[in-house]
Amino acid sequence: MSIKTLVINPGSTSTKVGVFEDETLLFEETLRHPTEEIAKYASVIDQKDFRKEIILDFLKEKNCDPKTLNVIVGRGGLLKPIPGGTYAVNDALLADLKAGVQGQHASNLGGILAREIGDSLGVLSYIVDPVVVDELTDKARISGMPELPRRSIFHALNQKAVARRFAKENGKRYEDLNLIVIHMGGGVSVGAHDHGKVVDVNNILDGEGCFSPERSGTVPVGDLVKMCFSGKYTQKEVYKKICGNGGFNGYLHTNDAREVGKMAESGDALAKQVWDAFFYQIAKDAGAMAAVLHGKVDQIILTGGIAYNPFTAKTLTEYLGWIAPVTTYPGEDELLALCQGALRVMTGEEEAKNY
Repeated sequence: MSIKTLVINPGSTSTKVGVFEDETLLFEETLRHPTEEIAKYASVIDQKDFRKEIILDFLKEKNCDPKTLNVIVGRGGLLKPIPGGTYAVNDALLADLKAGVQGQHASNLGGILAREIGDSLGVLSYIVDPVVVDELTDKARISGMPELPRRSIFHALNQKAVARRFAKENGKRYEDLNLIVIHMGGGVSVGAHDHGKVVDVNNILDGEGCFSPERSGTVPVGDLVKMCFSGKYTQKEVYKKICGNGGFNGYLHTNDAREVGKMAESGDALAKQVWDAFFYQIAKDAGAMAAVLHGKVDQIILTGGIAYNPFTAKTLTEYLGWIAPVTTYPGEDELLALCQGALRVMTGEEEAKNY
């Protein structure tokens, strides 16, 4: 019997919704929320009923009876650090999403909406591989400063999804492979996947690793300290330089990698330098992850929006092809990845984890 899944992926000004029959997408929509509408609510959690009503209205428009749904899955939010997997939205997980234990973000609403809609229909609700997935080894947590341990915050959903996709397409199990996965979007995460666990990865939120379209990545820390105490910038302004106005934005005043690539090709000297440095830094991080895996790497996987550019695969293969073959899965199909996580539990392929 087929399994019908409602997938909910909330963003700051939109909610992506999709309905699948097994892994076949029946329909999807990005439901936009005007800024003035969002501004009416004091907190993210206060938007719950507003977004729920829009989702149910959308299903009605599509002539989809909610009673035909077998499972609801939402995007995972800023929970406490947890291993990867599919989690039932139990009371403890629900409470931490509402409390925002690592911050308030629209993604927190994914599990909340899934649980509420699921309970109303008498079906199960899940989240899958939130950004706080943490499978770091103990030695990977040591930063050199006891007060500042390294943290795992990365594109867990897409990294895990493309790793599983590669394994399946090659008749293997994700848990039997060593992979380096490079996600390139507004932030860039480079993860070492050791037999199904991401044992090391850069923290994309707080400026670690290679720079990206919007983030500074690792910067000269001594000079950063001097900047912080120069009196020229507020704490908020410095953090914005790290996350938001760093990377391409900082040098070229655009976060559009397509535009930067065109500028580099057209002869803009600074754009060419930044564009080349971008891939150089990604390659350095991937090389470090190869060392983490003791040089035993089955495949390097490129993913995210920047992977659509043919120059990306060409350049990174030149840098990294000696380590392992390179496969490209452009973009990030988050709705399908969420659906697949729920299906693995519903079909008995894996057990749901308890938060």
